[in-house]
Amino acid sequence: MIKIYGIKNCDTIKKARKWLDTKNIPYQFHDVRNDGLEKSDLSKWVKQIGWETLLNRRGTTWRQLAEKDKTNIDESKAINLMHTHPAMIKRPVLVKGKSVHVGFSEKEYKDLLQ
Repeated sequence: MIKIYGIKNCDTIKKARKWLDTKNIPYQFHDVRNDGLEKSDLSKWVKQIGWETLLNRRGTTWRQLAEKDKTNIDESKAINLMHTHPAMIKRPVLVKGKSVHVGFSEKEYKDLLQ
């Protein structure tokens, strides 16, 4: 089963879900803001794709952080920040089996899922 992690009102999540729906690809959606997220899941993702890929430094949540929280970022600090502020996770995170993919691209989804 494919699982999509993100935030319900995110435009990129909406695009990814619409694409999956139109292709009749079954998936489960997990809203990281409302449903929470296990730190162990974040750690698994980071081990596979790297915290630099997963941490969204362009969003409002990141910009609103205190400067001390933004400096000297390493894997552990990034995981703690994303766990505390799930909106800092780049979206969507698609998990299919043991593989993890971040972001939405029709081409990548097509190559991965069809």
